[in-house]
Amino acid sequence: MEYQEKDYQKVIDLIHSTKKMIIDGSSAIQITEKGPSDFVTQVDLRVQEYMIAELKRHYPHIQIMAEEKENHYVDLFQPVWILDPIDGTTNLIHGFRHSSVSLALYDGKRLVFGVVYNPFTEETFHAVAGKGSYLNNKRVQVSGEKTLDKSLIIVGTASYYKNTSEENFEAIYRVFRSCQDIRRSGAASLDLAYVSCGRAEGFFEPILKPWDIAAGMLLVQEAGGKTSRYNGYEVKLDKATDIVADNGKIHESFLKVIKG
Repeated sequence: MEYQEKDYQKVIDLIHSTKKMIIDGSSAIQITEKGPSDFVTQVDLRVQEYMIAELKRHYPHIQIMAEEKENHYVDLFQPVWILDPIDGTTNLIHGFRHSSVSLALYDGKRLVFGVVYNPFTEETFHAVAGKGSYLNNKRVQVSGEKTLDKSLIIVGTASYYKNTSEENFEAIYRVFRSCQDIRRSGAASLDLAYVSCGRAEGFFEPILKPWDIAAGMLLVQEAGGKTSRYNGYEVKLDKATDIVADNGKIHESFLKVIKG
């Protein structure tokens, strides 16, 4: 499946067109609780409905996997859009202004395109397989730092799964003791984007869904970094998974510390 650059630019333009509904909608949010610390707002639903309708209109032959819909019939052996309409919903609810729209295209074999857009900062990260990663259309690369002790690491707390918190925070503590410092932002897509452009050397979190990580994974990989599961195996997009992403230079030592 081949796409021209203009096709991807059309998708990026589509994502940019969600800005008004996110910025305006965030001032008067209606919230529904899906589970412990897991929320959906009318902004999530409005952005998802709009994006799905537009993607179906322009690419009717491509499936869509999205956070706020049933995905039982998605066939990952066929092309699929992977959409998170709002990554960082809790941030949005609190006016933290650190949320994104994340969209990736998986062609049935591999990720071929990804975009992560923060409407509050007007930063757009995108990647095309084999052609690199970009921030606002300027090429970016991962950090050149070679040691974990001089690395800034972004952590994820798996806030929807507090029953795993003891094990997770033990891993975070080990990493904190071994690195320069840690950060926690609450939006995995942006965490991965920040690794791709060298703002941090690494990121890890134990339980993330495909729409949380698909676009960000490609950003990291195309910027020269590395992604894997905690066990070092390839990250799959068929279910929730743990993930480690970094500049590639600290990967083995990073994994070792996470696993303890």
